[in-house]
Amino acid sequence: MSKSVTNSLSQQYLEPLLTGDRNACRACIEQAVNRGISEYDLLVKLIWPTMELVQTLYREDRISQSTLNLATRLNRTLTDQLAAKLPRGKSNGRKVTIFCGDDEPEELGGQLCADLFESDGWTVRFGGGGVPNDEVLKLIGEHRPDLLIMYGTLPSTVPAVRKLIDYLREVNSCPDMQVMCCGGIYKRAEGLAEEIGADLFAPDAQTAVEVANDNPSKRASFEQQTVGRTRRIRKAQARKAAGTPATRNSTAA
Repeated sequence: MSKSVTNSLSQQYLEPLLTGDRNACRACIEQAVNRGISEYDLLVKLIWPTMELVQTLYREDRISQSTLNLATRLNRTLTDQLAAKLPRGKSNGRKVTIFCGDDEPEELGGQLCADLFESDGWTVRFGGGGVPNDEVLKLIGEHRPDLLIMYGTLPSTVPAVRKLIDYLREVNSCPDMQVMCCGGIYKRAEGLAEEIGADLFAPDAQTAVEVANDNPSKRASFEQQTVGRTRRIRKAQARKAAGTPATRNSTAA
């Protein structure tokens, strides 16, 4: 899909999306499919960028909460319809578990990640938002994924992700599992994913699949992992293993 076609289609799609006009948005998608645009291209070059644009408009107070909700829920409905028609690749033997923030935009982004990974041949579990850490740990233990993805677009989601990653490192749950941070907040804040201890970073769902496939063994270093108590413990343990004392205390005779 060329850039000119993308821009034209985006303009045609955005206006009825912001008003919640389901018939007009559905007709726009159907016309695009009839013109030969694939469901995959519509998801990654229309649905996802439009979702990010709508979130930007909301953050800048250019649209209301109700408009955000109308657009996001309609986008999600059309995502369901397009994802159902995606090709299903042969199983690659790898598993991914995906969680996200509590808000509707995060749910949509996490769902799109799940759809694209499944189309690529991964076995997917999508837990959505609002799942307590102990239940996340339980699902990880049951599913034993190769990759855990935390998707987020809002700054408010970052502290919980940081806490979860620290928790997973502390209990050493599924030590061979990689952790990826994906979504707009990690794209806008350069280096944030590394700062909170993620092994991998991707700005969007399409890139997430590529990054996961290209980096099956990449791990965060000690210096990249989450600041705080458990990070200090890990660094002290690393120094001890290397034979370097953490501190040198001297006392007067």
